[in-house]
Amino acid sequence: MKKFDVPEFYRSPIISRIKDLRKDADPRKKDYTPTILDFGPVRFFIARHFGFCYGVENAIEIAYRAVEENPDKRIFLLSEMIHNPEVNKDLVSRGVRFLMDTLGNHIVEWSELNSNDIVVIPAFGTTLEIEEKLKSLCIDPYRYNTTCPFVERVWKMSKRLGDEKYTILIHGKHNHEETRATFSHAAKYGPSLILRDFEEAEILAKIISGEIPRSEFYHLFKGKYSLDFDVEQHLQRIGVVNQTTMLATETKEIAAYLKTVMEQVFEVQDFTEVFADTRDSLCYATNDNQSATYALLELPAHIAIVVGGYNSSNTTHLVELCETKFPTYFISSEKEMVSKNEIHHFLYHSKEHKVTKDFLPANEVLNVILTSGASCPDSTVDKVLQLLLSYFEDTLPVQEVMTKFELAVKASKVD
Repeated sequence: MKKFDVPEFYRSPIISRIKDLRKDADPRKKDYTPTILDFGPVRFFIARHFGFCYGVENAIEIAYRAVEENPDKRIFLLSEMIHNPEVNKDLVSRGVRFLMDTLGNHIVEWSELNSNDIVVIPAFGTTLEIEEKLKSLCIDPYRYNTTCPFVERVWKMSKRLGDEKYTILIHGKHNHEETRATFSHAAKYGPSLILRDFEEAEILAKIISGEIPRSEFYHLFKGKYSLDFDVEQHLQRIGVVNQTTMLATETKEIAAYLKTVMEQVFEVQDFTEVFADTRDSLCYATNDNQSATYALLELPAHIAIVVGGYNSSNTTHLVELCETKFPTYFISSEKEMVSKNEIHHFLYHSKEHKVTKDFLPANEVLNVILTSGASCPDSTVDKVLQLLLSYFEDTLPVQEVMTKFELAVKASKVD
């Protein structure tokens, strides 16, 4: 896989080293067992896969190259390049400005731009409408386009569905940048509809079966369907794609459920007459990170720490998985751990920040799960680990623990 030129300050002596060793020992990703670092009074269970993915590293390389190549020009990010506050903050410190917030609200108006400006497209991609607007301003939207290749793969899949006269159902969050971009591209190819979750899939199924009057569709899915969507015609052949960072199990559950509904309602011999077999359109990193998190759930941990941007969809789903088994704390960086007795964390259900006292259980040996989202730098996770470690006395030296780990990994190399 391609090596990207990512600033060295995003790497780290512990986390990056662990990843390199695991990758060298298991290049085909057959082994999802977590990394265990035993420091005596505290043990860390670290996910096999987490942190920067291909798409994020690609975006970071392009964004920093844009800064380096254009020292005398104004540089704008269309919106947050990735959902990580540390990365976006560093780019802003280098003079980069945001055109929009994550919901698409303008911070800088189009009228303030000129043809000499540089606009960087984020990893989530953007809408066809915005691409055309940039072109009308004589700004090349493709010069520094950091759209993730796996997002573009979903767009290609959407085109195939449209070409084959299927209606395109997008499992995603309708206000997320990636889903807005995918919806724009999909709507060019055919009738399109966004489904947030399984509950909305059930509502759609009742409309398809006639249990809910079809006229209710336009109210129930307001703002989530393409122009000229005809509920009488466009729910007879459907296919499912998704926002690449959604929970994989839910996407599969939605697709399997709707396939069964379509077969029953239309009584077909061959399901492809009414339902497209698109398989799973999540990116490899989302799949790997979620699979690695499932492996963490099998361990005897006491708490879980998940690090990432609070508006990061893929990170939120890791939190969701960990919460099924352990007290879980969602933090953006080590700065949220005020002391051994206090942590400031994010509740993604209610979108609220919470302060929890005495978050570390008083165990003789504390087992801590540690993972992060796909847009979180190794250096941030490293700082979280190091700070947690500082809360304990008589811990083994880091170098000693790392040496022991390196020997164990080399001995267990997967062919």
